[in-house]
Amino acid sequence: MRLDNFLLRTFKNVPKSKVYRIIRSGEVRVNRGRAKPGTRLARADEVRLPPVRQKEKPGPGRPPDHLLERVNKALLLERDDVLVFNKPPGLAVHAGSGLRFGLIEILRVARAGEYVELVHRLDRHTSGCLLVARSRAALDGLRAGLNDASAGKRYLALVDGHWKQGTIEVDAPLSRDVERSGERMVVVDKAGGKTSVSRFAPIAFYDDATLMSVEIMTGRTHQIRVHAAHCGHPVAADDKYGSNTRATRWRERGLERMFLHAERLQLRYAGELLDIKAPLAGDLQAVLDALEPAP
Repeated sequence: MRLDNFLLRTFKNVPKSKVYRIIRSGEVRVNRGRAKPGTRLARADEVRLPPVRQKEKPGPGRPPDHLLERVNKALLLERDDVLVFNKPPGLAVHAGSGLRFGLIEILRVARAGEYVELVHRLDRHTSGCLLVARSRAALDGLRAGLNDASAGKRYLALVDGHWKQGTIEVDAPLSRDVERSGERMVVVDKAGGKTSVSRFAPIAFYDDATLMSVEIMTGRTHQIRVHAAHCGHPVAADDKYGSNTRATRWRERGLERMFLHAERLQLRYAGELLDIKAPLAGDLQAVLDALEPAP
């Protein structure tokens, strides 16, 4: 790596002009000698850095009161070691991609001075069970429990069309960050993908859709969405892996997001079985209530 690139990574909050100035002035030494910005660093090189004051990045500020209230209302269970939420749809679990606040940033304001950390993640538009650890020991234990083969992770998904395969296990390896039509996608990749296994079981049939219980044995990005589409039945209103036309029709019927809800988590933790259920979000229940059952 070049010396200038190494320093720019090290001093992330220092202006680039200042980084080059301290190199040219000789304040940075490589193996006790002066160096140029383009000097190539080797693994054994000794780099001496001068003390440099870095401006702290401003925090995101205080979340709006309506977000604080929304997160508080979503709390299902509070213990000394863990918080359990029925994550609201549309709320990201953490900030990023133009979002100033996610659930974890809101919690760190609401519970200032406490340790709170995400145990796992859910997509922004997916509702349901979300675990937040209240200590480092709890974080390690909960993650170990979720990653164990005995853990149960069950979702409710409404899929397009009349599901005819019965209960099936979908074993289709997935690869991330595949570019198609200018968009990053997750795709089934039998040759080079990571093992990805989901079990689909129909619960209720409607005129043009099927409510499914989906248990995931692995936790790949977009796993349920890609596996459902792979079976020919995309998740309702999923315009990334399904049809834009169908997604538009679902929006016209009141479904403003894809129909995916993390309904239940079961895991061994601290010598007990945690069994957590999150009631179906109101917007999804309203869609189900408006559907016509299949004859």
